[in-house]
Amino acid sequence: MTAHKTVQDYIRTIPDFPHEGILFRDVTTLFQDARGFRLAVDQLLSPYVGARIDRVAGLEARGFILGGAVAHQLSKGFVPIRKKGKLPARTIEQDYELEYGRATVEIHDDALEPGEKVLIVDDLLATGGTAEAGIRLVERLGAEVVGCAFVIDLPDLGGRKRIEAMGVPVHAICAYEGL
Repeated sequence: MTAHKTVQDYIRTIPDFPHEGILFRDVTTLFQDARGFRLAVDQLLSPYVGARIDRVAGLEARGFILGGAVAHQLSKGFVPIRKKGKLPARTIEQDYELEYGRATVEIHDDALEPGEKVLIVDDLLATGGTAEAGIRLVERLGAEVVGCAFVIDLPDLGGRKRIEAMGVPVHAICAYEGL
């Protein structure tokens, strides 16, 4: 009898990408395998089954793939949080820090209603900067983030602590130690 595969079994590690000394966790191999992808989506949404969630927000870009699938399974609408300049209607924006510099994400200013409960989804939690910016956008529209769900947590980079310090619970399917 073969052992059941975990989500981690479908994730490829690529050494020295994008810089020397980095072990890049590649989820494209997870996405391309039907069983792996279903397993990841099921595990992402499992803590939220039966919870009040009005919308799922996905962080660009892999969060769109995962968030769309989670929204579909929960029968909820999907809201993209995109890099600046990519959304066609009126937006609000939020800056955040990158390793070298700053970036900006946006959400349509009519994407959420005050009081709506939102689940934010992405593939990877590292420093938490993008997720924090997404949380701030959702909250600025008057909605409430009920949780952030990720396939991978890199705990040594502090993102989980950063998001939980904002009062938002974090769910991650798997974690990789180190950078």
